Amino acid sequence: MSRLLRALVILVLVASCGGGDKTPPRNMENACSILQERKHFKRAFKATQRKWGVPINVQMAILYQESKFVSNARTPNKYVLGVLPMGRQSSAYGYAQALDATWDHYRQSTGNRSAKRTNIRDATDFMGWYMNQTKERNGVALSDARGQYLAYHEGHTGYNRGTYKNKSWLLRVADQVDDRSRRYRHQLEKCTRLR
Repeated sequence: MSRLLRALVILVLVASCGGGDKTPPRNMENACSILQERKHFKRAFKATQRKWGVPINVQMAILYQESKFVSNARTPNKYVLGVLPMGRQSSAYGYAQALDATWDHYRQSTGNRSAKRTNIRDATDFMGWYMNQTKERNGVALSDARGQYLAYHEGHTGYNRGTYKNKSWLLRVADQVDDRSRRYRHQLEKCTRLR
């Protein structure tokens, strides 16, 4: 085998091993099913719960809303005249849909400079860090999925200003996140393997 062909084969193999879950879990309506299918999720969620105190059901409900558990999720493109792509709606990327500047602030604040938004453990750790800031700055309990989601979406300053109050669509989404969090919590209580 020639060196070039060998190098191409190795390159293809390495590229195909790129980390992350590029598709959502098969049954996103059942928390136990998600954790059974993606065992690395369970380890990440539990680590974040231990470190930051954020309940697993809250982490899962917000991740569902943000990325549907897809590692390389991005916001949709913006278009001019309905056809010409003009870039993404925002820099939100990865499991947690963290914006570039917020992600950089997290990496600097925590010293986790090698953190990647496509790594579930880094993404959940980011969420724990951010939600603890929400608790400190805005007084939102870590178990309050609705309030945490609103602050997550609007940012701490926007949440303080109440920017979400005039966004009926966002309030509906926050209610859905809260409902999902409650469902996930009840399901997780029945998962004997989670403990």
